[in-house]
Amino acid sequence: MPIDEKPSRNEDEYFTKQDLELIRARRRQLDDERSKKERSAHYMKCPKCGADLEEREHANVKIDVCPECGGTWLDAGELELLRHVQSNSLTDFVRDIFRVRLK
Repeated sequence: MPIDEKPSRNEDEYFTKQDLELIRARRRQLDDERSKKERSAHYMKCPKCGADLEEREHANVKIDVCPECGGTWLDAGELELLRHVQSNSLTDFVRDIFRVRLK
C-alpha cells in the first residue's frame, strides 16, 4: 500500500480502541495513586482537629489519643475488648483518659 493512502477503517478503529484502553489504564493508575496519597495524609490523624494521634496502651488495648484536643479514638473491636476488662482496670483506664486530657 502506498504511503499516501489512508489506512482502512478497521485500522482506525483498532488504534482508537487501543488508545482508549491506554487512557483508561493510565486514569485508573492515577486515581489509585491519588487515593493512596489521600489516604496516607489522613492516617493516624485526629478526626476532630487533624493533629497526629499517639497510640497508647491501656489494659493491653491500644487506643489512639490526640495530644492537642484530648480526643480518644478506638479502632474496630477495641471497645469490645475494653468491655471484658475487669472493673478496676476499666476504672484505671477511664482515669488515665481524663489524666491525658488534663495535661
